[in-house]
Amino acid sequence: MREAAADWWQTEFPNWIYVFKMVFAGLLALGIGYGLDLESPRSGLITVFIVMQPQSGMILAKSFYRVIGTLVGSVAIFVFVGLFAQTPELFILATALWIGLCTLGSAHNRNFRSYGFVLSGYTVALIGLPAALNPALTFDSVMTRVTEITVGIVCAGVVSALVFPQASAPGLVRIIRGRFTAFVDLIGATLGGTADRKALEATNARFVGDIIGLEALRSSAIFEDPEIRLRSGRLTRMNSEFMALSTRVHALHQLMNRLHDSRNPSAQLVIDAISPYYQEVQPLLTRSGGEPVMTASDAADAALKLDAYKQELPRRVRTTRAMHADAFGDEAILDFDTASELLYRVIDELHAYTLTYASLVQRRHEREQWEHTYAPKTSLVIASIAGARAAITLIGLSTFWILSGWPSGDVAALNAAAFCAITSAAPDPAKATRTVTMGVGVAVVLGYFYTFHIVPQLDGFWMLAAALTPVLMLAVLLTTKPSLAGYGLGICIFFPFVAVPDNLAHFNAAGYLNECIALMVSLIVTTVAFMLLLPPTTNWTVRHLEKQLRKQVIQACFGKLAHLALQFESGTRDLMHQITMVTGSRPALRKDAFGWMFATLEIGHAIIELRTELHGIRSGNPELLPDTAYTALNRLRETLPALFEQPTPATLAAVLGANNNAIAEVQRAIGPHYRERSERHRLQRTLSYLHFIRTALLDPQSPLQPMHQNQDARANTSSGNHSGASHAA
Repeated sequence: MREAAADWWQTEFPNWIYVFKMVFAGLLALGIGYGLDLESPRSGLITVFIVMQPQSGMILAKSFYRVIGTLVGSVAIFVFVGLFAQTPELFILATALWIGLCTLGSAHNRNFRSYGFVLSGYTVALIGLPAALNPALTFDSVMTRVTEITVGIVCAGVVSALVFPQASAPGLVRIIRGRFTAFVDLIGATLGGTADRKALEATNARFVGDIIGLEALRSSAIFEDPEIRLRSGRLTRMNSEFMALSTRVHALHQLMNRLHDSRNPSAQLVIDAISPYYQEVQPLLTRSGGEPVMTASDAADAALKLDAYKQELPRRVRTTRAMHADAFGDEAILDFDTASELLYRVIDELHAYTLTYASLVQRRHEREQWEHTYAPKTSLVIASIAGARAAITLIGLSTFWILSGWPSGDVAALNAAAFCAITSAAPDPAKATRTVTMGVGVAVVLGYFYTFHIVPQLDGFWMLAAALTPVLMLAVLLTTKPSLAGYGLGICIFFPFVAVPDNLAHFNAAGYLNECIALMVSLIVTTVAFMLLLPPTTNWTVRHLEKQLRKQVIQACFGKLAHLALQFESGTRDLMHQITMVTGSRPALRKDAFGWMFATLEIGHAIIELRTELHGIRSGNPELLPDTAYTALNRLRETLPALFEQPTPATLAAVLGANNNAIAEVQRAIGPHYRERSERHRLQRTLSYLHFIRTALLDPQSPLQPMHQNQDARANTSSGNHSGASHAA
């Protein structure tokens, strides 16, 4: 019993605290609405359930963007009513275009900023359509609506912050600490040679979600905790450094895998020469007692050890290279230089990441100066489809409303537009809307019972609150269960909508049934729209996002070098996160997409580093490379985008040819003659980037491998035909 009670306390008790808090906040907003004699106090209650989140920081962030979205939408209402009140058709068209644009903006943003765009869109539908029917009351309607929403937001925020507060900051600390510890283990397994490819890819797949999740939690926590605000720049910096570091580790692991799979005898010599360095890294990330580094305080000591190791590494690698130079061939030298360069990059990125982690102990630190934010990447085509879907749904239902003269047609139109905008960001909007529709069905039945059998017999707010509490508690409790959240959300929002009376109560059964039919029709039409109008879960959507992911290589080849690495990294991972969200039940599509993500990250990063190195050579010592080398390198940069935009055997052959030509030109530039160490090192770095690109293109586990097989098949067919002809002759 004691164990069961402890388990319940850890798992279920926080959910019940959340249920009581949200119901209390909702009833508080309802009571204040009645006390202020607002037209529709239930709007405050519904607002509480819309902005409800487990942590107070999330509620504050969502509330902030809800207020901003409502205010922007209110301004749009005044404009549209002023221009088109006399022509309902133009008003509906303008509203549809506005909702479409806001839905597009929502798809282009992340976290609760996305929600702000949604609010500014459907506020025009929720308030604007009724206001257009009575233009003289527009100002009063807008001000009443804003007041009701504000009451709900204030109640949700105050109750969340004062009654058993659940802060976001402790969760953020746990995520940061857990991710650092997990990454230490990953580096030890990867560089120690105990991690296989599948385990590494699964870990990197998890890191994609962690990166997005940490950014979302950080953007919420800054609203509630001044300590998090003081460290916000460092948290953003850690996320950026983590992305770069995980890509480096994966690239190094892939290179070593290729060497292990190589049939070249000299590959084993390279492995034997470089492996001792890998085994020295994990001890740098352990405490004196042998435990791994976990806290930010421990990280300070690890950063000192990493810095000392980084300073000594180039000299030691040069010594090892000189010792094995006679045994290595040309190919092995390239492999050794590339592996050692990647190792140095890993140590450098790990040192920076550890320094930033260690700096979190201090309230203020110089590493806080970090202006490069996470840059999400969204397909304009898919965002435009989401906006067009919402606009088409609104226009379709509005047209039916006008032509039929349906008294509750405006309710159907505005709710369909609102739900099209709200659920467009869900991984499977049709499924999400279906579950909400079922919840609304329950809300309609319960609402009828309450409206016509319970509410007329109640006297005063306290009896109303007592009568509503059981249903509201059940609905909020359902939202805490992932599989039932849609049903709970439908009841939370629409049960108050149909069952809670206005200050001037009306008991009209015909009107009630009309509005309930309108609600059900709006949700059914929304579900059908998501199923028919290019649903986000189609294979076409996944392939399109995968193509956008591959196009990140174009950005790596031709984007401005300033902050390019961070933009490339975050954009690629954001696209992969979107693919992950819509391929939950299709692991084969997800696996293909992850293959392209790794290929894009590896080759894209190598191109960015190659361009950075060439920029330094051109600006500091342009004579270091001959014109033919510059021409060959430019040719490589021109052929790579074509390969990732349209992967075919021909485009792959063109890239490999350009890459081999560039390697030959840089090797000639290095030559056997004497050069300054800094000059030779620059050229060797350039050569290592080119060699890494070649190994990535030839990787047998790469999604480009089928192109090689097609080339080999054609070559064998051509060879067979030729030999057959000779034999016949």
